[in-house]
Amino acid sequence: MEPEHAALLKKQGYALVGRHSAVKLCHWMRQKLFYGRPCYKEAFYGIQTHRCLQMTPAVYSCTQMCVFCWRNQQFTKQGIEKPEEPEKIVEESIMAQRKLISGFKGDGRCNLGLWKDAQHPNQVAISLAGEPTLYPYLGDLIECFKNRGFTTFLVTNGTVPEALEALDCLPTQLYVTVAAPSEEVYRNACLPLRKENWTKLQETLKFFPSFNCRKVVRHTLVRNWNLGWAKDYAKLDMLAEPDFIEAKAFVFVGGSRNRLNIDCMPSHSEILEFAAELGKETGYELIGEKGDSRVALLSGGRVHPKIQNL
Repeated sequence: MEPEHAALLKKQGYALVGRHSAVKLCHWMRQKLFYGRPCYKEAFYGIQTHRCLQMTPAVYSCTQMCVFCWRNQQFTKQGIEKPEEPEKIVEESIMAQRKLISGFKGDGRCNLGLWKDAQHPNQVAISLAGEPTLYPYLGDLIECFKNRGFTTFLVTNGTVPEALEALDCLPTQLYVTVAAPSEEVYRNACLPLRKENWTKLQETLKFFPSFNCRKVVRHTLVRNWNLGWAKDYAKLDMLAEPDFIEAKAFVFVGGSRNRLNIDCMPSHSEILEFAAELGKETGYELIGEKGDSRVALLSGGRVHPKIQNL
């Protein structure tokens, strides 16, 4: 990693792990420890916000340059040089998380019981930044976390289907982000670095139903860019046949502030309106919403988060 990139990431609150991985505290970690407010994943899927480790094995690597991404994209690469061993990444990520929350103990607002629990994370969100399927030992990384008792949420942009097909250890929950209803919108909003990306995404959606784990399609929605087109999104969703669909507003944070403005962030009412239209097109039912995260959850009825408890 270039020293300039490393310095910028540290300034932004990332804890660097080895050459290409990183950990960063989610906004909701602080909210849970200080005020008892959970994230939407706790509300929807039953994980514990304060025991969630948000990390990436590909902090500078991606196949897209999405306008809504919070990354600083000037350092983007399309691969990972000298990939490190998964066990090392897991161990050092846990240590990094503990270091990041160490100072919270001295804050009078912090719930010490939750803080002690947070020393022992049991859920990992393999997302944060970059495209994790570019890490060649992703299946082994998932397995290492699972061997330590973690539930594992993997988020992908779907442009490396061969890496997903090669997974010999599946995550607890697999997300694919579908941030465009058509190739034209995709090229404008996601700025692919590979000409075949849209075709690759279609491949991922077509074999998505075959994964034997809980599956979610996420629509990250940006006003004036990719919000709308419910019928077209529904066609893509029906290819994937996910257990759940999340409609979630773009958040005006990080590097996205250099490309967009705050007016591009949809209101929660706009998200609910989109979700209702999507529900009519897909037959999926709106079963949850969280206004402070501007997110709505649709279920296909095959799995309910309260039934398949984590």
